[in-house]
This record gives sequence, structure tokens and C-alpha cells, in this order.
Amino acid sequence: MTSRKIKSILGALALATAGVASAQTLLNVSYDVAREFYKDYNAAFVANYKKTTGKDVKIDQSHAGSSAQARAVADGLDADVVTMNTSTDIDFLANAGVVAKDWNKRFPQNAAPTTSTMLFLTRNGNPKGIKDWDDLVKPGVQVVIVNPKTGGNGRYAYLAAWGYVKKKGGTDAQAAEFVGKLFKNVPVLARGGRDATTAFLQRNIGDVLITFESEVVSIDREFGAGKVDAVYPSISILAENPVAVVERTVGKKGTGELAKAYLDYLYSEEAQEIAAKHALRPRSEAVLKKNAATFKPLQLFTVQELFGSLGDAQKVHFNDGGQFDKLYTPGAK
Repeated sequence: MTSRKIKSILGALALATAGVASAQTLLNVSYDVAREFYKDYNAAFVANYKKTTGKDVKIDQSHAGSSAQARAVADGLDADVVTMNTSTDIDFLANAGVVAKDWNKRFPQNAAPTTSTMLFLTRNGNPKGIKDWDDLVKPGVQVVIVNPKTGGNGRYAYLAAWGYVKKKGGTDAQAAEFVGKLFKNVPVLARGGRDATTAFLQRNIGDVLITFESEVVSIDREFGAGKVDAVYPSISILAENPVAVVERTVGKKGTGELAKAYLDYLYSEEAQEIAAKHALRPRSEAVLKKNAATFKPLQLFTVQELFGSLGDAQKVHFNDGGQFDKLYTPGAK
């Protein structure tokens, strides 16, 4: 082989290596049950980014219970963006100086490109005949739920149950009694949404799983259709899925522009369609209407309507010594 050919090959290798090295990498730290959605979204974003800018980009993902993820980022995990299922987890990062104080004004609709709600998953055929929240407090019904202290999935389930009583005209005392009964039927608290699904389907714990609407699609894909029945309660909660740029990381890595583009694209028609396929409720009215068969109508209330804000709910219900600690005693029946 001539020296000219060797130089040519080495030059081509250097160019290829430079191309790989120059491809920016973005880390999205997210909540447990969003992994399948972001797997598909990332592929769409990478293709669109290449098409519109000519640049290659690599997206890495990290998934666990949302509050555990927020703590990991606060403790130094170099996320470029966080995509959570409760605003309190991003507020926590804002208070830690990791994301912007006005993060929820940086993107449209409270910086929440998708929403969800809580429903019940029962075993095939719904052997316990579960139809609404009242059925979950009956003797002999075991409920699988995420620990409200470690995951937004669990916080929304707790608030949905509390709100069910309130929306029917009940008092806070009656709501507390009802939620206390519900948690007496919880054999073990899961760490996050995927942990709850695993307990329910692989470890065969419980008669009913309270989880996000989007988990139905994930279960059908992973475990096969027909393993669970989705039960829509008469009343549930609107859960916003907020996003934010992690200013601490992007300032260090120089990925601010890419991080913003990544979160902006979540509002695109393509991304909203991908969200709908994963049973995440799109913000786009057109996409929501097109997927009306997926998103059954039910009476939804907002956190603001009954609890002030998720931050207020956190202080009253989920901080140490709050309502949840008063209502739930591990192992008590």
C-alpha cells in the first residue's frame, strides 16, 4: 500500500472520528413509565435535527421514580433536560439552583407538552369487579400503588383518591378516612411506576394497579395484549408532564441550544402523534381529536382546583410528618 493511500485512509478515519466526536450528546433524565415514549421520540427528534441542521446528535436516557431522579440530578447527575410527571420535582431542582426559577414559563402550557390521568388496571376479566374508587377500599381487595414520597405516579394516585371524595361533596376529614382505608389495602409500596407494574404482573401482587393511563400501552407491548383490563373511574385527576432545561449542565457542556430544541420539538405535530400512540394525552387539539378512541372522556379535576398547587399538596400531604405519614403505617391492616 502506497504512503498516499495510507494518508488517504488515515485522513478519512480522522474525519469520521471528528464527526463522531463533534456529535453532541444530550441526557434526558425522566420518570419511570415514559421510557417507551422517549425511545420513539428520540429517534424522531434525532432525524428531524439532522434534517434541519445537518448535525448529528445522540440522546441518552435515564428512568426511575420521578422524585428519586430529581434528587439524583440535584446531587450532580449531569442531565441536560428533565422530563418529569410532577411540577414539584422540577420546583425542587429550581430551588436547588439547577433549573431556572421560571422554568414553567420557558415552554408553552406550563412547560407541559403532554398530560395523563390515573386509572385502574385489573387482571384479565376484572375478577374482583372493580368499577370505581369505592371498590378499592373494600375488604379483600389488594391495591398496588407507587410510594407518594418517591414517585409522581403515587402522588397523583393519592390526590386522585382524595379528590374523588371531595368532588362528590365530601369533607377533608372524609377524604382522609377514605384514603387511609385505601392504603390499608396496599400490601407494599412500589418505588416507581415500572416497579409497580412489575410487582403487579411479574410478581403477581395485588388485584388492581393504580397507574398512569399511558402504562396500558406499555404493558400491552411488553407483556402482550389481554393481560390487563383498563378501568376508567368516574372521576380522576389531570396530571401534567412538565419539562425543563437543566441550566447547570448546559452551561457547563454548551448544550443549551440543543436542549431547548429537544424540548421545543415535543410540541410538534409529529411528537404529539408519538405521544398519542403511547397513550399520553397530547396538548394539540387536532391530535387529541384524531385519537379520541384512545382517550376516553371522564370527569377530570386539576390539582389547582382542589389543592392550590402541587407544591401546596407536597407540604400538606407528602412532606415528612404530613397527611400521608399520618394515614399510612407500613404493614398495618
